[in-house]
Amino acid sequence: MPAWLALTVTALGGVASASQSAVNAELGARMGSAPVGAIVNNVVGSLLIGLGLLLFPTMRTGLRVLRRARLPWWSYLGGIGGGFFVIAATYAVPVLGVAVFTIAQVAGNSVGGLAVDRTGLAPAGRLVISGPRVAGAVLGIVAVVVAQAGRPVGQLAVGLVALAVAAGLTVAVQSAVIGRVSAASTTAAGTVVNFAVATPFVLSVAALLGAFGVAARGGWPADWFLYLGGLFGVLVMIALLVGVRSVGVLRTGLGILGGQLVGALLIDVLVPGGPSAGAGMLAGAALILLAVVISGRGSSPGRPTPPRSTATILELSTDETGKTSR
Repeated sequence: MPAWLALTVTALGGVASASQSAVNAELGARMGSAPVGAIVNNVVGSLLIGLGLLLFPTMRTGLRVLRRARLPWWSYLGGIGGGFFVIAATYAVPVLGVAVFTIAQVAGNSVGGLAVDRTGLAPAGRLVISGPRVAGAVLGIVAVVVAQAGRPVGQLAVGLVALAVAAGLTVAVQSAVIGRVSAASTTAAGTVVNFAVATPFVLSVAALLGAFGVAARGGWPADWFLYLGGLFGVLVMIALLVGVRSVGVLRTGLGILGGQLVGALLIDVLVPGGPSAGAGMLAGAALILLAVVISGRGSSPGRPTPPRSTATILELSTDETGKTSR
């Protein structure tokens, strides 16, 4: 996929990510337990994935192709990174505030994106740590600082700041390893694997935090849009996989971040009573766009993903009856 198109997809994924965070946080607040939002997010996302597996034979075919790919076992654990991010946010945001948490996790994601791209862990191949790429990563962090200016700042607990940075790092690794799964089969297969791993992890941690007791007491809100977090999560994962495969982890992260800022602007405008976006958010979005352009000047792939073989392509077009479509 051309870089401009892949970055457009990642930006749309960022808008979905901002919407996902907003509805999950609101649902958790109304239920009186933040992890409840994470539970609903992953359960709904997993149900949508399961429905897709029932309705679309090509999704099941992708899993069969993946089974024969013989990837290393750790390639399938990327979903833990997304689950860890959700749990880290649950603990850190109430203490640090959204602004500090966002800045810290973006810093971790940018550093992680540079490192992961350099090692060639993602399917885009090895991308050198060049001046423009470092400048793009730094500018991305500056953009978030500018965008969050004037927003509430909580207690600057060093341990929780480190936890937020670690959450950003794990998302960078998640993007890379799930991208490898997708490259070995299909984007749908990568999405299935991500939710299959992330959901049990999130549910286990939520159980330890007592979220199921809160959920069992009832009092669920009637507003239907509060249960769309899982749908947004699926869209975010698809955008991540498309971006990582085409432009690498760093630029994918910057594209997602740009979409998140735009999504936050839209939410602030459309949702009454929320925090005002202000000039800082607009300036931050503009700086992210500049960071994406600058970081692209230092992208020189050294080990691109090999194309699928003819046999694999034929397998992907084979339906459940064994007949190959042309």
